Order: sequence, then C-alpha cells, then structure tokens
Amino acid sequence: MGDAPDHMLIARWRTRLQQELRRSPHTVRAYLVTAERLCTFLIEHRGQRVDAAMLTSLTASDVRAFLAIRRAEGLSNSSAARELSAVRSFLRFIGGDGAQLPVLRGPRVKTRLPHPVAPDDVLTLADTMADSAGDGWQGARDFALLLLLYGAGLRISEALGLDGGALANGDVLRVTGKGGKMRQVPLLPAVRRAIEAYVALSPYSTQAGEPLFRGARGGVLSAAVVRRTMQGARRSLGLPDTATPHALRHSFATHLLAGGADLRSLQELLGHASLSSTQVYTAVDTALLLDAYSSAHPRG
Repeated sequence: MGDAPDHMLIARWRTRLQQELRRSPHTVRAYLVTAERLCTFLIEHRGQRVDAAMLTSLTASDVRAFLAIRRAEGLSNSSAARELSAVRSFLRFIGGDGAQLPVLRGPRVKTRLPHPVAPDDVLTLADTMADSAGDGWQGARDFALLLLLYGAGLRISEALGLDGGALANGDVLRVTGKGGKMRQVPLLPAVRRAIEAYVALSPYSTQAGEPLFRGARGGVLSAAVVRRTMQGARRSLGLPDTATPHALRHSFATHLLAGGADLRSLQELLGHASLSSTQVYTAVDTALLLDAYSSAHPRG
C-alpha cells in the first residue's frame, strides 16, 4: 500500500456519500476522483503511506501544493474552487466532528452575471451546504431544500412553510404563496428523492400538519439560517453574493423560459399575481440561458 491510495478510506468515503448523505451519482464520482487524486499526490509529496493519521495532519501548504499541481494541469478557477470544496469535505469526513481543517482561501472566480445561477453551481452549492452541516440529517435537509428552490421555483418562505403532507400528491406539490393563494407545481423526481432522503434521516416527525423542514432543535427552519449557510458555501466556492436563495427561484424561471415555457405557464408556476412580474425574465440574454439550461437542470 506504500505506492497506492488507502483504498479502505476511499471505500468508506464512497459509502458515506452514497448511503448516508445520498449524493447523486455525479457528485459521488467527482468527490471520489478528487479523494483518489489527493491521496496519489500525497504519496509522492509526503513520501509516506496515506492513512487517516496523515490526512488529519495536513497543513494549508500541503493542500496548496496539491491545488498548484491541479492548476498546472489546466484547472480553471471555478473548477479549482470545486476541487477545494471536495478536498475539505473528504478531510472533514476523515477527521470527524470538530476536525481542524487547513485554513485556505479558495481561488478567485470571475464574477458572473448576477442571474441566473448556473445549474452546476446550484448542485455544487447544495453539496457544499450539505457537507458543512453539523449533522447528517441537516446536510440532507439543506441539500433537499436547495434542490427544491431551484427545481420548483419556490420562494424561501414558501418552501419553509411546507408541512409533512407536501409529498402526498405524487409528482405535484401544493404551495401556499403570497396572500394565501394556492398553486400547484411539478415535483421533479430528483427533488422528491432528495426530500425523501432527508425525511428518512430526520429525527423529527414530518407528518401532515407538521413542519417539513426542521431546525436543529425541531422548530421550523429559519430563513436566516438558510441564507447564512448559503453565504458561507458560496464564499468558499468563490461565487458572487447574488447567489442567494431567491436567485434560485429566478434561475428556475429564466431557464424554463429559455427552454420554451410560455409566460402564462411561468406566471402560474411562480404564483405571480400579474403577468408584468413575470415579463422581467424576458430581458435576460437568451443565448446565455439556453447554454445554462442545456447543461444540467436536475430533471431527475
């Protein structure tokens, strides 16, 4: 094992990602590749076998050296930020709760247009928020919540106002919007699976009439907590300050519009009282939206 990554650690990491955190196959593959790449680098960099003790002793200089090699291989700033996020997640898993991770600032990423948030960035944000959670069920909750905001175009208040009966209508989600107005939105299979994974892990009841998204102490999850957690995640990834929970609703709208949805249907999905509120999305550059939409909307 002196000339290969510690496959036992990698296998445990795979199990954690797949069975406990319920990550998507794409995320599992990306995180495992990063972990294997890091271990292979460390064998030569440190000149010793890679094990848990060595990984927990890594310094910022060690991680910086790894990223320098990756950048020399042509990695972009945004990709380097995602690589660093995956490394931190792996090291946090190895070190356990309370692990002291190397303090390292992520690479600067060229500021994007404020809206929409790219689909890949939505998924990376969701993964990063989940990884930074203090408990596995909270990570699953944050992951599911972000996919719901983007996949259904909900306001944060609408998502946090859902009760445990929200999944009772199959592939349709009943949402209470502004003024108590009810509407129905499609529930994408990938979003439903993420919510079901969270519900299975939650220590609190999520029956009909009880809050779906719970805080650490069992009460309704606070929007302020979500915004604060998302702020930390986007900063670690080098994403702009405009990548907020509400930006995910905007992204849902602009991507669907670019994909061919008509304004009236979009108005109903968003719960806008006036069509004029929906027409703002027509001002977004269509070419940019088509590119973003075709890349990775989580259709399941």
